[in-house]
Amino acid sequence: MISMYKNNEHGLEVIDTPVTGCWINVVDPTAEEIDHIQSLNIPQDFITYPLDMDERPRTQKEDDGTLLIVLRVPYYQGPQVDVPYTTIPLGIVLTDKWVITISRKPTEILEEFCNGRIRGLSTSKRNRFVLRLLLRNAAVFLNYLRQINKVVEELEDRLQMSMRNRELLDLLKYQKSLVYFTTALKSNELLMERLQKSQFFRAFPDDEDLLEDVITENQQAIEMTNISSGILSSMMDAFASIISNNLNVVMKFLASVTIILSLPTIVTSYFGMNVNLPFQDHPLAYLIIIVIFTALCAVAVIIFLKRDWF
Repeated sequence: MISMYKNNEHGLEVIDTPVTGCWINVVDPTAEEIDHIQSLNIPQDFITYPLDMDERPRTQKEDDGTLLIVLRVPYYQGPQVDVPYTTIPLGIVLTDKWVITISRKPTEILEEFCNGRIRGLSTSKRNRFVLRLLLRNAAVFLNYLRQINKVVEELEDRLQMSMRNRELLDLLKYQKSLVYFTTALKSNELLMERLQKSQFFRAFPDDEDLLEDVITENQQAIEMTNISSGILSSMMDAFASIISNNLNVVMKFLASVTIILSLPTIVTSYFGMNVNLPFQDHPLAYLIIIVIFTALCAVAVIIFLKRDWF
């Protein structure tokens, strides 16, 4: 799908044909759409590289000045999949006429730009547009990280009384997400450092300051992800022991109840034998037997309570 946008006095306007200073958003293009984008003097590799889900962050520049920037952006797949939060590549192609973004799947970042949620966005200021995109990417990483921490806290409350591995496996899913986040953020950091050294965004002082803000925001996301990943790893080890301990407590209780309930069986079995027994001619023999095994059960309960076996 290809969408084109241009700034006007009211914000972003959807246009039908590319014009100078517009933004072209390409999401999961067909073969015909790839040919159409290629007809705008865009190298085919610049279009296909971002569509590779395993593509790493990097930059590439052609002789005519066309620049390709590939970065990893966060992507939410849903709570039911094995990895709820992952990252996908996003390609940004800069030419002297327009900005083109290319991705395999629709992302929250591009949706926010398309819906006009980003204030002061100008498609004609191509360098500033790219920097705003990079800055928003780091912010979405932090937002998703807060969502992961919130889910982990809910799982932590459930794990304290859990005796199953289900909650622990849920934690494992979010630990995988944090690994993907850490890898993507560090790769993006290297990309931004290369952009800073290339002096591509130093034409205007405001752009240079914005690039520094992007690097700072990305470093903050890396630190927060590392902290959350470390806490989650320690938490999984601790709660694995808690689950085992909870199961041991239940088994200890059931074993104690089994022993206590076996005492009446032993006493009644003894008095049920077909031999001469004490109290066999006594009129209150039945009540005496009840008193005997009740007393034995009471003594066993007291012993178990003192030894904390319940």
